[in-house]
Amino acid sequence: MTTPLTTSLLDEARRPAVVADFASVVDAEVKDKGGLSGATIKTAYAAVKKVSPSVIESALGKLLPDFAASLDPFWSDFTAQGGGDFGDYLSGRGDEVGDALLAVTDRKAESTTQPALRKAYQSLRGKAKDNVVAALPRVGAAVQKHAG
Repeated sequence: MTTPLTTSLLDEARRPAVVADFASVVDAEVKDKGGLSGATIKTAYAAVKKVSPSVIESALGKLLPDFAASLDPFWSDFTAQGGGDFGDYLSGRGDEVGDALLAVTDRKAESTTQPALRKAYQSLRGKAKDNVVAALPRVGAAVQKHAG
């Protein structure tokens, strides 16, 4: 029987390393962005990190339980099929996985009591799925590293 991601990724001893690896995924994805939109993303990301260097880790720590729960059905199916590369598995289901992960951030944005945050999220939401889907190979590798 497969260990649920909510158990393995949220284990207190493992959790700091999980959050650090997911923060590294975000850093790498931002670094790899190109073009005008990539420059905009990089500038905004650098500004946020300058104001609060640990903001990404803090946000990921808060979102990790919901992200793990959203990925758990995919992990169960992946392991039932015999495993392999979880990043490839996720990429092959990009639309479905992207929707599942963005449902987490959508719920958080909807429930915020800060209208400015909600508005900022909504302004970025249109391109978010493309960025999430592009990150799935790295997300899968980070999950696979800590799962089990």
